[in-house]
Amino acid sequence: MSYKKFKLIKGLWILAGAAALGAIVMWLWNCLIPAIFPGANAVNYWQALGLLLLCRILFGGFRGHHRDWHEKREHWQRWQAMTPEERNQFFQQRDQFFKHRAPFCRPSEKKENE
Repeated sequence: MSYKKFKLIKGLWILAGAAALGAIVMWLWNCLIPAIFPGANAVNYWQALGLLLLCRILFGGFRGHHRDWHEKREHWQRWQAMTPEERNQFFQQRDQFFKHRAPFCRPSEKKENE
């Protein structure tokens, strides 16, 4: 399968998934919201797609998650490569960073007060 054909098929699957999610959002809204909140109106398909897009913007963003995994792996590899002295220096720098923050962010102070 060529790369262009793969991209076309992937795009069609994404469109089909968005269409299905819009239908599911519309069905759930029209079944639940008017029953829970009297006076609430039913939504049509395009309004449901708009709600889905709005929720994606407000709560999900549009970033992929593959990058997060890569960054976590890099941080883990960096941590594994640190010597005990470098780790102590890291903790000291972290403590200095949190020193000027609210008291609940400073776990070392809690030990001193007990």
